[in-house]
Amino acid sequence: MRFASLIPVLFFLQSHAQLQTYSLKGELALSGLTSSDVPDDLSSYQSNFLYLPKLSILKQLTSNQVIDSELSLRWMRNYSGDSLLLHEQEFYRYWLRYYNENFEARFGLQKIVFGTSQLLRTLSWFDSIDPMDPIGQTSGVKALRLRWFPMHNLSSWNWIIASKDDTLSYGGRIEFSNTIGEWGFTYHTDPSKSIKNISSINTSVLGSDSRFAIDYRFDGLIGLWNESALIQSNKSKVVTITLGADYTLPISTGLLLTVEYMSLQNQFDYATRDSKFLALMASIPLGITHQIMMVSQMNIGEEKLYHFLRWSSTYNYYSLNFICTIYPKRSSYQYHDQFLHQSLAGFGTGLQVMFIYNH
Repeated sequence: MRFASLIPVLFFLQSHAQLQTYSLKGELALSGLTSSDVPDDLSSYQSNFLYLPKLSILKQLTSNQVIDSELSLRWMRNYSGDSLLLHEQEFYRYWLRYYNENFEARFGLQKIVFGTSQLLRTLSWFDSIDPMDPIGQTSGVKALRLRWFPMHNLSSWNWIIASKDDTLSYGGRIEFSNTIGEWGFTYHTDPSKSIKNISSINTSVLGSDSRFAIDYRFDGLIGLWNESALIQSNKSKVVTITLGADYTLPISTGLLLTVEYMSLQNQFDYATRDSKFLALMASIPLGITHQIMMVSQMNIGEEKLYHFLRWSSTYNYYSLNFICTIYPKRSSYQYHDQFLHQSLAGFGTGLQVMFIYNH
């Protein structure tokens, strides 16, 4: 039986058990976007519709044992003017989980996220989280993930992930904390020979690979962190290091400043690519409803600058987001337009308004 076909069976079995609680929630996002850099034959105005309904079921087995599940869909429509540009209908999450105070097992299409960085994320191996996305959605992986908690300051992860070409990759992670900080050690091996896109800066790995990483965070007067990873395949070698720090200035309700630096080296059989990135984020809450966030990022080698500014207003069930971006134009990239996505987001000077409703 194929991996994906197991999940509906598990949901059916749980849904016909004696249920304790269930909930049906959803998130609706509507947005409009305009930009100074418009692809040929497209409108200078785009609108987006996104809906994520979610069914959650939970059963209390004993006082300290729980089994729960989640089923979520993703409906998306992207319009250029009044023409449909892109549409997607797919499962967003479907998983079944058992957990107690010392152990957790989750099976299905799920989110696997770890690491300490926020903007230049060396360890975004299995997710696509963008801190500038008000929705915060990320792609999932079909996996079995196990976590053990033998001590309050120690946890162990193990996972098996199904790839698109029906191969299985596997890995694990150990997290522990002591008086000098929080530590993480991660290993993963993927026998798939397909091209894999890894990390938030679109690094490609060719052929089967093994990955080793260490991350660390210290929270004191100044927060400090590091993520370092080696990804070795039979065709390439990737070494990535992220260094970060944050500090809250006593301005108004607190101005949080975050800075990160990434060094990336990608060695192929025929060439070596070195890239360096610098990112700065500043955010400040204005009362309990409003928040301003600014992000500036620089590709040092290519001298490309990316600026992002968002004003968000959050209420009980909905939020309003006003976004301004200044990004390089399409012509600054060494690709033909047909190889760049058709969304106005990410190119030129753009303005966006987004309404998010949660029920």
